[in-house]
Amino acid sequence: MKKIFVLLLLITLNSCAEYPATYIPHIAGYWEIEKVTLNDGSIKEYTFNDTIDYIQITDSMSGLRKKLKPNLMGTFETSKSMEIFSVSIENDSLYMHYKTPYANWKETVLKADETQLIILNANKDMYLYKRYKPLDLE
Repeated sequence: MKKIFVLLLLITLNSCAEYPATYIPHIAGYWEIEKVTLNDGSIKEYTFNDTIDYIQITDSMSGLRKKLKPNLMGTFETSKSMEIFSVSIENDSLYMHYKTPYANWKETVLKADETQLIILNANKDMYLYKRYKPLDLE
């Protein structure tokens, strides 16, 4: 039953989606995972994230993605590792193509706006991200 729900959700998102090029300006920024719907229909909620994703896209339709760890000083700790990707539009869908020395894969951007990013990976797991908002300790 959960698989049917996920499939219907994907069809609905794709059928009423805007032209995928309109997503590109919204992908860049700081994102934290809100929940993941796995391909078997199970859902994993994230109430706290100790890392966030930073995504940058250039005018040449390429970009990078890094994991960052926010700290209490309002800055980020990061490793030197990052994933480089290119962006393409194929068959009315927006794809992020990754290539590392270890693997190649692509992800489908189902939605991207000011507050939300939804990505479907190669395993058909759907990641729902929300814009990262720093903690306000004052």
